[in-house]
Amino acid sequence: MQKFNSIKGIETVDIDIENRALVIIDQTRLPNHVEVLHLTSQKAIRDAIYLLKVRGAPAIGVSAAIGVYLAALQIDTGDYPIFCAQFHKAKEYLAGARPTAVNLFWALNRMEHVVLDHPEQSVSRICDLLLAEAIAIRNEDIEVCRKIGEFGLSLVKPGDGLLTHCNAGRLAAVRYGTATAPIYLGHEKGYDFRVFADETRPLLQGARLTAYELSEEGIDVTLICDSMSGSVMRRGWVNAVFVGCDRVAANGDFANKIGTAMLAVAAARYHVPFYVCAPTSTIDLAAPDGKSIHIEERPAHEVTDMWYKEPMTLPGVKVYNPAFDVTDNDLITAIITEHGIVRPPFTESLRKMAGREVW
Repeated sequence: MQKFNSIKGIETVDIDIENRALVIIDQTRLPNHVEVLHLTSQKAIRDAIYLLKVRGAPAIGVSAAIGVYLAALQIDTGDYPIFCAQFHKAKEYLAGARPTAVNLFWALNRMEHVVLDHPEQSVSRICDLLLAEAIAIRNEDIEVCRKIGEFGLSLVKPGDGLLTHCNAGRLAAVRYGTATAPIYLGHEKGYDFRVFADETRPLLQGARLTAYELSEEGIDVTLICDSMSGSVMRRGWVNAVFVGCDRVAANGDFANKIGTAMLAVAAARYHVPFYVCAPTSTIDLAAPDGKSIHIEERPAHEVTDMWYKEPMTLPGVKVYNPAFDVTDNDLITAIITEHGIVRPPFTESLRKMAGREVW
């Protein structure tokens, strides 16, 4: 573990090739402590994903790709069938960390295809190809986010008020983020956006992460409670909402951090455009609608105990703690991908955009 004073200049997810380690910013320690972890074991990497030390769909995907590459290095055999079987086992182990974020499975499947597509190669050579693929996934994430930012920036104007939920920022990706990519690119151009960040209960990703990273970059950001979004919209302070997502169904329904659905309802009521920033890797054409998206449920203590010296409810009180909710497609103005802006009807436009492959 390394300690720093700021996240500036530190990549959210990286690889230490020489020491065979996944390198991440421990997001559970932010904003008060900036700690960088070097993870080498599969358990440590899986725990980091499950415990949200690394989080956000793009960052999870990149971490999984690097993690399963490191697992391949630890398989002690030169026999291709045995290697395949053990690699698949390692892939499934990491896949169980977070069930909702499709990027996790997308990245792991992409890595497994490298193994399956090269049966004639030595195990050593396959590991080299896996490293190249993991680095490619990481570099592509940077470019994808930048392109999403460019398309998103075309939908707003200088001086606009923007609202975002949870953290779909640079801490949720390698660089730029998805929902914050238009904000960062606009900041570089002197757009002087006014940003409102929902605190995002119960894990406070908006307060701990989004407000933190935007403030670090000198961007005008105001933290609000989730329940205040309707109030700032009614006052006319918000010109557009940008959110990220963990999975988009074929009809445009999408899963994102809990609280997103109510934010979309408020935006519709006050006629504020509601934009979903979604790399095509999060589009799941095999899921016909939001009902088919599995929603992860988290432990009760995240609601009752995590941020308090003493529990904030009586023992035995039941707690419902879904990590995500599903927003209906009719509340979405557009979905912004790295290939362009997708508008309703989403069943047609998403298939055309994702086009050649069903994940």
